[in-house]
Amino acid sequence: MIAVQFGVLGPLAVTTDAGEPVVVPGTKVRALLADLLANRNQVVSADRLIDDLWGDDAPANPAGALQVRVSQLRKALNDAEPGARELVESRPPGYLLRVDAVDVGRFDELARCADVERLTEALALWRGEAYADVADAEFVRAEAARLAEQRLVVQERLAQARLARGEHDLVAADLAELVAKHPLREGLRAVQLRALYAAGRQSEALESYAELRARLAEELGLDPGPELVALHRRILEQDAGLNAPPRAAVIRNNLPAPLDELIGRAEALAELGALLPRQRLVTLVGPGGVGKTRLATETARAASCPDGVRLVELAPLPAGDERVAEQVLGALGAHEAAGTTVSPADRVVTALRHRQLLLVLDNCEHVIEPVAELVARLLRDVPGVSVLATSREPLGLTGELLWEVPPLPVPDDGDLDAVRRSAAARLFVARAAAQQRGFRLDGQTATVVAQLCRRLDGLPLALELAATRVRALGVRGVVDRLDDRFRLLTTAQRDVPPRQRTLTAVIGWSWDLLDESDRVVLAQLAVFPDGCTPEAAEEVCRTDLDALARLVDRSLVVLDDSGAAPRYRLLESVAAFCLERLTDADGVRGRHATYYTELAERADPGLRGADQQRWLALLDTELANLRSALANGGGLRLAVALSWYWFLRGRLTEARRALAVPGDPEQEARAAPWRVGFALSQGEVIAPDDVRAAVAVDPDSPAAWFAANAAIEHGDLALVSELLPTTADPWTEAAVLTSLAHIAHANGDQSTLERTATRSAALFADLGDRWGRLRATDWVGGLADMRGEHERAAALHREGLRWAEELALWPQVCAELSWLAWLAVQTRDYAQGRELAERAYDLAVEQGSPGALIFAEMSLGLAARRDGKLDLAVTHLSHLADLGRGESQTALYLPMVLVELGYAVEQGGDPDAALALHIEAFEVAEAMATMRDAVGPLEGMAAAVRSPEVAARLLGAAAAARLATQSPAAPAERDDTDRVTARLRAELGPERFDALLAEGAQLSPGEARAQL
Repeated sequence: MIAVQFGVLGPLAVTTDAGEPVVVPGTKVRALLADLLANRNQVVSADRLIDDLWGDDAPANPAGALQVRVSQLRKALNDAEPGARELVESRPPGYLLRVDAVDVGRFDELARCADVERLTEALALWRGEAYADVADAEFVRAEAARLAEQRLVVQERLAQARLARGEHDLVAADLAELVAKHPLREGLRAVQLRALYAAGRQSEALESYAELRARLAEELGLDPGPELVALHRRILEQDAGLNAPPRAAVIRNNLPAPLDELIGRAEALAELGALLPRQRLVTLVGPGGVGKTRLATETARAASCPDGVRLVELAPLPAGDERVAEQVLGALGAHEAAGTTVSPADRVVTALRHRQLLLVLDNCEHVIEPVAELVARLLRDVPGVSVLATSREPLGLTGELLWEVPPLPVPDDGDLDAVRRSAAARLFVARAAAQQRGFRLDGQTATVVAQLCRRLDGLPLALELAATRVRALGVRGVVDRLDDRFRLLTTAQRDVPPRQRTLTAVIGWSWDLLDESDRVVLAQLAVFPDGCTPEAAEEVCRTDLDALARLVDRSLVVLDDSGAAPRYRLLESVAAFCLERLTDADGVRGRHATYYTELAERADPGLRGADQQRWLALLDTELANLRSALANGGGLRLAVALSWYWFLRGRLTEARRALAVPGDPEQEARAAPWRVGFALSQGEVIAPDDVRAAVAVDPDSPAAWFAANAAIEHGDLALVSELLPTTADPWTEAAVLTSLAHIAHANGDQSTLERTATRSAALFADLGDRWGRLRATDWVGGLADMRGEHERAAALHREGLRWAEELALWPQVCAELSWLAWLAVQTRDYAQGRELAERAYDLAVEQGSPGALIFAEMSLGLAARRDGKLDLAVTHLSHLADLGRGESQTALYLPMVLVELGYAVEQGGDPDAALALHIEAFEVAEAMATMRDAVGPLEGMAAAVRSPEVAARLLGAAAAARLATQSPAAPAERDDTDRVTARLRAELGPERFDALLAEGAQLSPGEARAQL
């Protein structure tokens, strides 16, 4: 079968099997093809085709004119795919298009399915209205109408299928526009009414029905059909059968998977589920151990949000810590990038500005002020975000809805049926039965269980802790001990709120059941703010695995085996209780700081080798412990050890804050280059002598390279070359080579760029450092781009994109997307370039990455200009030009931006303003001493100058400069020079033009510029 694909679900489209577009020339030829496609595999008479194409305005020889159009169509098809001319057959009394590969066929096949995925795929085939570019023609009107009706039917069926999956909120939103376009379509309206009702928007459903009824009466003199009337009645009666089914769609979230059943909270879940769509800030308040976190996560799990749910765990933060916004950024997967000076709170607002999601802030009470400040900002500036918070006290904000989480209902007496109905009793029995297989609720145990539930006030944590002791003490023994403990704590701590007295008593009772050595271990475990590995527990707590196992068995320590390695964790309230009883706190915290300092020092070289990803993941997991160690003895030594990790993760502000603490002389010397490097990376201006002094102590270290490399973006390339290490270990040698490659790329020095980039890539490959390979590959790709090897460059950057995503280096992901966008533009794929640049731009905004933002906007401007969208191009390019002019040192990207802006202005009809921009670009490139950057301005001057003789000489000089710098023009760049060349040849004549071109080739760029 000849491989040509036809598309009519939108503007007429023809492609080869490989996806290459087939150009069908001329309006009449396209109309002919549309006519044959509308009647595919059927003979269409010549008379009918003539009438369809010309109507009453037929040419003098209509049959001959039709034959010409058929020949043109056959040639277009055959040029794209040899043999494809045979698809158009001559069959008396006319012609036939024999084809099966039409998008309508695939649509019809998918439309017969019933599942969401295939129906969605069917609708994705549509690129606009059917036969959009010939839609007014009579010969396609019936077919287009049939397809439009079929599309509507599929849209209705898809909406019904999504409703069955529980996507009622999304369906209601998606149908609003469709119903507005087809207001009298009852089937569509019925789906909308169901979606609105299931989403809790009954009044809107009733309003929609009333609007339909009024329009039917006014426009058609009809009443709604019986099915719609019956549905309206069911809505008025609040028929339970119309309620939303359980959600089956997967929502993007980071909620932990439930490990057991949530007992006794069905009504709470229903009430909160109804509140969340209407209330932007809901705070669950109540004592520790009442189950706020679990209720919040399960409520969030059932929520319907287009962009999902994000859980932010604030418990790892120290009391009063201001880094709430940074914790939110971490949960969002947004990290700080080099060059940013934006505050974490501003970055949170930027990252969330265009999202519709639910943010769950868990354990706010110990950081209540910074949480309240951030939430107030989000409520004011980010309308699509709702917040569900858990705290022991309100946030105290306008619009906050407080929802007090009550204890579970307890049985009033020991009646067996009453106890079975009690949520508190059901929770206790379920957990006790898990500990002791023979335990059950019956007539003998009901009274004791009821008493226990009342004594524990129905607090879930207290009930679960008590259940762990049933195996050893029996339920009667548990009740007997609780009686003594509660009486003691009630009389001894009157200043503790009542609900906290009970929880403290339960924890204290569990504490008393431990022997002294286990109490010591449990108290010491509390210094780990986010859990620890078995090895860390053994080292810091000076214990063994047997003791840890005993604490796990008694439910005072939780073993979390969900990650790469098992971790021991304490419940929040247990940890707080234990910290009050910690003896030798300074000694324990000192051992904690030592352990994590040594861990960071072991990790530091590992971050530069084959185990890079594993060490990154380990340090990510231990971040809360590392921060605690910094504050409790790790000091500058630990800060230096973490510096490279902070850079890889884009946490520049945190690095600078940690490195600001004082240390001994040796530590100060080791910290100096890191301090300077991070300051330069965030755009600060550092005096050259201060940079020299910072690297002087160990000029060949990775830290010295880091400081020198950070100065590149400030434009002082001579200082960078002076300070880069010369005698170094293999990793530092490879890193230095990437810096030299960067400088060579800026200078257009291809031989140096090739030598340094390829050598660096080889060294990093030997070391197994994927970050290094990514960085080196960028410059290998840059060299390929300079040489016009665009396919190779794109392949390299696609590989770099994959590595950056695997390592979660999101600012680098922005850069790789921008590179790919740039390459797409250079090869005339403007749609792809615009799509990639938009992705890069959005991610750069979200990540707060200035460098990536500039690169992405540059690609957006180039794509717009080359695609003829001049106003949009001028907007982007003018913004970038202003940024580049405002830099303290000349921005490396400025000449290119000025050239593109000059072309846009020239094409917009102002050659004099364009010429000024091209001259400015040349002068900037000349000041930077980069001959390669002077080529584009010369070509731009040729496009804008009024004298054709001068323009021809400028083109000759530019062509000679391209040869000298081995910088061939990309296809998109040739479009500009070809346009100017064609104009000048027409004005001057071929011989005169060629002579002037040859004259120009003898001029240096500076001499050519002097022609103006």
